[in-house]
Amino acid sequence: MEMQRSDGHKERYDRTTIWLHWATVCLIAVLWVIGQTADWAPRGPFRTGVWSVHVVLGFIIGFVLLTRVAWRAHFGRVLPPLDTGTVHAVAKATHYLLYSLLAAVVLLGLVDASYRGFNLFGMWSVPQFGTGDAATRRSINEWHELAANLTVLVALVHAAAALVHQYVWRDHLLERMMP
Repeated sequence: MEMQRSDGHKERYDRTTIWLHWATVCLIAVLWVIGQTADWAPRGPFRTGVWSVHVVLGFIIGFVLLTRVAWRAHFGRVLPPLDTGTVHAVAKATHYLLYSLLAAVVLLGLVDASYRGFNLFGMWSVPQFGTGDAATRRSINEWHELAANLTVLVALVHAAAALVHQYVWRDHLLERMMP
């Protein structure tokens, strides 16, 4: 069933909510691809630059995530759920899981960059804590990678569910998040 306002227009989230959602999607995709491929570049300034872009985009997605949570809590339009019962509960749990995983990825990325004292573009170093011990660095990085991979996996399930809503159940769910 398609949700419509009294004036006949379909219900949509507000522009800021939509923009923050799609900015998050794009940043996750770019960050994950960089994370998977940056070490293919030869050691040196280019590889350092690619990893620097990854770190800077990580800071940006952290800001976008905080903004998204604050916007949703205080200003964003809340639409009624299209489903009730189990489907609604699974959708809500998936959203909370995505937010939690993304927060974990960002925090672990910050810890990773700080533990190693990462040097951004050869111009500024993230303040270092700890000894920079290789085993600890690897462990932090592995947790960061695991959280990132789980985020992408859950996001793909989330996207697949949205496509099922749109094209199988034909309830126009995707239109709610389109600009």
